[in-house]
Amino acid sequence: MAIMLDSIRNIFSIPELRKRIIFTLLVLAVYRIGAQIPNPGISASALAELWETQKGTLLGMVDLFSGRNMSRMTIFALGIMPYISASIILQLLQVVWPYLERLSKEGELGRKKITQYTRYGTLIICIIQSFGISFLLENLTSPGGAPIVPNPGVGFKFMTILTLTTGTVFIMWLGEQISDRGIGNGISLIIFAGIVVDFPRAAQGLINGLRTGDMTPLRIIFLMALMVGVIVVIVFVERGQRRLPVSYAKRVVGRKIYGGQSTHLPLRVNTGGVIPIIFAASVITIPMTVAQMIKVPFFQSFAQQFGMGMPLYFLFYIAAIIFFTYFYVSIIFNPTDVADNLRKYGGFVPGIRPGKNTADFIDAVLSRLTLVGAIYLATIAVIPEILISGFKVQTLPLIGTFLDQNLPAWFTQGLNIQFYFGGTSILIVVGVAMDTMQQIEAQLVMRHYDGFMRKGRMKGRRG
Repeated sequence: MAIMLDSIRNIFSIPELRKRIIFTLLVLAVYRIGAQIPNPGISASALAELWETQKGTLLGMVDLFSGRNMSRMTIFALGIMPYISASIILQLLQVVWPYLERLSKEGELGRKKITQYTRYGTLIICIIQSFGISFLLENLTSPGGAPIVPNPGVGFKFMTILTLTTGTVFIMWLGEQISDRGIGNGISLIIFAGIVVDFPRAAQGLINGLRTGDMTPLRIIFLMALMVGVIVVIVFVERGQRRLPVSYAKRVVGRKIYGGQSTHLPLRVNTGGVIPIIFAASVITIPMTVAQMIKVPFFQSFAQQFGMGMPLYFLFYIAAIIFFTYFYVSIIFNPTDVADNLRKYGGFVPGIRPGKNTADFIDAVLSRLTLVGAIYLATIAVIPEILISGFKVQTLPLIGTFLDQNLPAWFTQGLNIQFYFGGTSILIVVGVAMDTMQQIEAQLVMRHYDGFMRKGRMKGRRG
């Protein structure tokens, strides 16, 4: 504790670092203030009733990344997801569009151009999504029959498009300001702030459950222990990496000798981060979301098999996470380019011939690491959802009834947790916290101060 207090004092004793942290906190405060401004023309009570029926759909994932603004339909309802979607689309296009591929290799100038295209893409996605939301809201009613939009029409559509698009563009600007003038990654911190702001309400829900008897002390202890265990696993895996040894041949240029040293090529266990879970959750919840819009009994009955807790849901969810993990890693990491860069600068992996053999070796190692990372992501995503809704094994053919009678109730019915204890949210919170702490640590070490850990240094810190 004393070490932590000393480190905090060190942070605020450095004028530049102090200004960066205060600026970041002020920007996040502005974001939270804007999240309280409702979108005009919507009945809040009818919307709240409707949202109770939307759990487990694509809207639930969007609501998570919007900081619960979607469920309250504030001016920040779209959140930062359009920007993330535009960024992912631009990354995909870099693989198939030679022009963008050349831009990505032109250094800082090329990255600025791609960022500009990402902003344009965000604007287009915002306009399309906000128009779709305005049209959908006008045609929805609450379970009690009250209209979500009391006065629909062109005016409501125009105002919704204007407010939601402006809100997302403003959030994007806030995130860029944090990245440039604050500390940490601005977009990640915006998502982080939207998730952690829900923690006090979640804690209050646990306390109320304890008072009413819905939550027993033993169940809360088990839940807290599981949360700590999940966080420990996330920290351990997120820092895990496979280091491939790389040596550089000696080169004589004039009177100077270059190279001759050895280093390593770090390959992260979880190279894809949280993106594969976002992709998988978006795909797996589409049937349930569409079924609520298309009132066809057969399709609704089929879509129910993709509801939270259903065996088909977990089967396809896990398969989708594994698929998108490999898919996304193949986009952001190209072993052939890495091997070519190593050969260009005289580097080689000991025992492996440069060129294609090196690329094949890196690809084989990365494939094994990606499998471990995919299993890790699937486990982190699925276990909390089992605790929320349980595993509805009774729907399995032949053995369903037997399993339902013999498995523990917490596994088949869940723990009746009223807040979203999602592995995705924990993964984001822990990952962003680790990244921000490492940046603060780097600032302290650069100015010859002790960081948060004096004896056991953080694993992003060398030397």
